[in-house]
Amino acid sequence: MSRPVLTVENLSVDYLVDPVVHAVRDVSFTLRRGEILGLAGESGCGKSTLAYGLVRLLKPPAAVTAGRAVFHAEDGTGVDWGELSTEQLRAARWDRISMVFQGAMNSLNPVISIRDQFEDVFLTHRPGMSRADRRRRCGDLLERVGVDRTRLRSYPHELSGGMRQRVMIAMAMALEPQIMIMDEPTTALDVVVQRDILREISRLRDELGFAVVFITHDLPLLLEISDRIAVMRDGRIVELGDAAQLYTAPRHEYTRTLLASFPSLTGDRGSFVRGVAS
Repeated sequence: MSRPVLTVENLSVDYLVDPVVHAVRDVSFTLRRGEILGLAGESGCGKSTLAYGLVRLLKPPAAVTAGRAVFHAEDGTGVDWGELSTEQLRAARWDRISMVFQGAMNSLNPVISIRDQFEDVFLTHRPGMSRADRRRRCGDLLERVGVDRTRLRSYPHELSGGMRQRVMIAMAMALEPQIMIMDEPTTALDVVVQRDILREISRLRDELGFAVVFITHDLPLLLEISDRIAVMRDGRIVELGDAAQLYTAPRHEYTRTLLASFPSLTGDRGSFVRGVAS
């Protein structure tokens, strides 16, 4: 079993309104080096709130009210992200843990070229890097995700949805983080493009060795790409296990309900009468 890269212990996130909303409740899990951990659950169950809590990007009135997330460096030392100062967090984000946000296709600045947006990452986090090295690295990153380096001259509106998503993934791995958190990275993409991006994520994980927390409501998609899957309901993880085991022998009734909610490709063909399937 590989060593852990992230340990989450009894993490809770509340929205401090009246009455208080308990969005994430006592969540614990361990992310191993190089694995893809899927996080599944219906909309509103707390998946994205958990992700923002892990990287400390929550905005008021949301706040981590209990627990901690510990990042484990390659030398085995652990860092509690809750104890880092603002400056330490700014340096650590995207260097140790990066994130592809939900709706990432629209996260690019529309009036700045792709090259300039890439270079901003290096100017901020690698100020000693030469201009030639920055430009070479930007082109290499685009090609890693299957986009021609000539697209560095393009603006976001000149790219397809799939290309923009690939650009965001390339940016997330620009500083070679050990963990990438992907929040619904294939939302709003057609099925063919989704599959292409999933293949790229798996290939890059195998090639570079980073761990992934992959968040989606699409449980069949997670069964295809994940090593392990955590199922969330009402802010809690109700089941966590190997993807194959979760598919063949789910322990929790909610997991069985999620699996049953997706139509089978086999079985008797139904008829359609007056708009009602039978």
